[in-house]
Amino acid sequence: MATTTRIRPRALVRASGGPRYAVALAVDALGTGLLRPFLLLYGVTVLRLSAPVTGIAMTVAVVAGLVCMPAVGRWLDRGARSTVVAASMLVRVLGVTLLLAAPAKNVWLFAAAALFLGIGNQAWPAAHAALVATVAHGRERDAALAGGRALRNAGLGVGALIATVCLAGGTTALQVLAAVTGLSYLAAAALAWSVHLHAHPTATPAGDGDGGPAPRMRALLAANVVYVFCLNVPEIALPLVLVTQLHASPVWSAAIFVANTMLVVTLQVPVTVLMSRFSRQTVLALAGVMLTASYLGFLMATSLGPGWGAPAVAVVSVVCTLGEIVYAGSATALVTVLAPAHVLGRALARFELSTGLGLAVSPAVITALAPHGPAALWGSLATATLLSAAVVAH
Repeated sequence: MATTTRIRPRALVRASGGPRYAVALAVDALGTGLLRPFLLLYGVTVLRLSAPVTGIAMTVAVVAGLVCMPAVGRWLDRGARSTVVAASMLVRVLGVTLLLAAPAKNVWLFAAAALFLGIGNQAWPAAHAALVATVAHGRERDAALAGGRALRNAGLGVGALIATVCLAGGTTALQVLAAVTGLSYLAAAALAWSVHLHAHPTATPAGDGDGGPAPRMRALLAANVVYVFCLNVPEIALPLVLVTQLHASPVWSAAIFVANTMLVVTLQVPVTVLMSRFSRQTVLALAGVMLTASYLGFLMATSLGPGWGAPAVAVVSVVCTLGEIVYAGSATALVTVLAPAHVLGRALARFELSTGLGLAVSPAVITALAPHGPAALWGSLATATLLSAAVVAH
């Protein structure tokens, strides 16, 4: 089995699509970080919509955005690569434009803006993975996908930090941030399109599939819906538990989120490279075991109650983040290997559809289980994740 034992920055950039594409990813992520975490706040403060109405509009828009994925998969299977990436960025420009044009109290324009932003956010991961899979092969592909995730998280973090500082300017600052986000999406789309990468679907690289029919991957997709809950643990589950059950300061939630981002940025590529000595299937199953252990760790940490509970949760969150890193470094890469080249786009689209479904339902599931106590929340997540890991392993 081919392994990647060293990290060569130049080779990693080439395998990720080249310098211009790397710049496009950074610009896109920076713009996303300026607006995405504060979209709800934009609806409430700038458009003066109620928080429940704003939240419902955003949720419906994200779920509706998943409908585009089959079309994205077929477009990718016709050989399009950089064009689809650029399109996923351009459609978000339209979303930002509608957001800026929406008058106060107009929920329909806000929902339309959230829809186009959601379509772009859903389409981009599959398009990006297909582009990287066309440029890089073997374990170099895994490292390139990991590098893209690390770069994106860094851009999101920097953008969110800038936006947080600018929020003191009130509603005007939010509108300026939205405008800058639109310009960044436009610049990123131009850079991505200029790469001019097109695949030949009938050509199957050696070792990356057998050219057979598209695998159904039903078990993997079902497991992925559960795995992806880990992405919402630092943003939803832990703040909810820390504030409502442990009565801890919100500073703990912020610190855990910052630590999660920093660990992903610094460790995503090294951990993915380290895991390349094992099969992707084994690594993905291991990620499930690590996430299960972290959920059980959260259960024990919350039992400590106020005082020691918050620091214990912070320590266990490191294990959860490591599980997230191992999962992210193996899941998409496994799909690119299982799928023959001529159906790679549809396979990635189905995988991202399962990811989007998990991200959509996880907030509702987490918030529904949390009031019933730590055992209901963390015990349910641990059981479901361990079963998913067993499914992946076999």
